Amino acid sequence: MKKTATFIALSLAFLLAGCNTVKGVGQDVQRAGGALERAANK
Repeated sequence: MKKTATFIALSLAFLLAGCNTVKGVGQDVQRAGGALERAANK
C-alpha cells in the first residue's frame, strides 16, 4: 500500500512538472514569434 501511494505521488509530481514545462516552452515560442513579427514589420 505504501509503495502504491509513493508511486502515485511521484507520478503526479512528474505529470505536473511536465505540464508546466510544456506551458513554458509554448510561452517562449510565442514570444520568439512576436519578436520575429515585430522585426518583419520594421
